[in-house]
Amino acid sequence: MESVGNIILYFIVAIAIIVFSVLTVTTRKILRSATYLLFVLFATAIIYFQMDYQFLGAVQIAVYAGGIMVLFVFAIMLTQHPGKDADALANHRRWLGLTAALAGVAVCGYGLFSYAGFGGRLLSSGVDINMEKIGQFLLSTDKFGYLLPFEAISVLLLACIIGGVVIARRR
Repeated sequence: MESVGNIILYFIVAIAIIVFSVLTVTTRKILRSATYLLFVLFATAIIYFQMDYQFLGAVQIAVYAGGIMVLFVFAIMLTQHPGKDADALANHRRWLGLTAALAGVAVCGYGLFSYAGFGGRLLSSGVDINMEKIGQFLLSTDKFGYLLPFEAISVLLLACIIGGVVIARRR
């Protein structure tokens, strides 16, 4: 049985994630946007800690909130002047972005609740999900494994680091 405090904390953190996510994509100052993204990543770690996934929460803070945010800010500082404001988006681009966002939410929701192993039956059946099962889901090479995208992201991050070094050497 969930305590009332856990439920209240969940809703506070969920609202914070929603608010800071919207602020991340709507602000015109890029460093402020990176700061809002950092808040979203920390709030996601709080959700992991609340679900008793201490290792996943620690990885969220160490890898994403720490390493990737440093990489983002490093890339921002090298490529743009952080004090300049970005131009406002044209109205047709806002509608295109909103349509793409809603389509993404629909696809993610469908995928979450229709996939029998992770969303559909597993979440509703009361089966205990531990870190070993999450690790097997994420890093397996079978049909629904995510090892290839995981490695692709690591190559992408390596390319970003090399690109940052190349840009820094030119200056």
